[in-house]
Amino acid sequence: MDSRQLRYFAAIFEEGALARAAVRERVAVSALSRHLANLEAELGTPLFERLPRGVRPTASGARLYEHARMILRSMQAASADIRDAENEVAGEISVGFAHSAVKAIGVPLMQRVSQTYPKLRLHLSEIFSGSTTVQLASSEVDLTLTYNQLPDPRFRFQPILDEELVLVGRPDVVGGRGPISFDALLDLPLIILRQGLNTRAVMDDPSLLKRLEERAQFQINSIVAIGDSLLSGIGCLVGTEFILKDHIDTGKLVTRPIVKPKLNRTLYIGELSDRPATFAFEAVRQLCVELTVEAIETKRWSATLAH
Repeated sequence: MDSRQLRYFAAIFEEGALARAAVRERVAVSALSRHLANLEAELGTPLFERLPRGVRPTASGARLYEHARMILRSMQAASADIRDAENEVAGEISVGFAHSAVKAIGVPLMQRVSQTYPKLRLHLSEIFSGSTTVQLASSEVDLTLTYNQLPDPRFRFQPILDEELVLVGRPDVVGGRGPISFDALLDLPLIILRQGLNTRAVMDDPSLLKRLEERAQFQINSIVAIGDSLLSGIGCLVGTEFILKDHIDTGKLVTRPIVKPKLNRTLYIGELSDRPATFAFEAVRQLCVELTVEAIETKRWSATLAH
């Protein structure tokens, strides 16, 4: 198996037909077919089902594509990194952000990259904390800033900041501004992020999270919809002040500290443990850390640096 076979295989997989893949790779269909046949013979299994119009990947083909995509992307990154090392930082880096992280440093990161690394192509996406490992493992993203990550030897997760969780809602719904115990807030009309991938971004204590989910009348998977629901007085939210800071600053929503127990969540920067370092990756990673620290120090982000 060599890089050319993998490139041809990926083209067939993505185009769904040998003819289209041949045009894309600028080779004859017969040559593409021969490389595919050699690859299937080497692996001892068919990678595609031949259809009247095109091909369809088998289970083995779909599995190989996940590997091929990571390998080809790493090769491209290595080539760009070495080729441009003597000149400027260049290449492509994809970063997956939790909602708070993209809100706090997404635009500053793009501005800094534009000013400092004009040849660097940056891809930003908002991801759920529960899907972090999946997206890192599949090379959908190179770097993540997400919450409450569990230890996993495949990845390196470094804590960056801690955020305190508070009760957020209209004054008439949350019942004042003073501290409230976790037990007491369970008697209020609660709205939480939908059960599933998003819940890891709320808190990491499964027993408390289960109690919260059992008492919440509404589970919503949209920050915008949650904000509108709080403004309408439908309920209140256990979350961070930063998520709804705009409404809190206008006085439309207020916060109450949560006690007994005090709740918080930790933001981690994550990457593959065996990912080869590139100048572009290191530059973006450093910018993410610097901008997070800057956001905390300038009070734009109500959080504390993690130890």
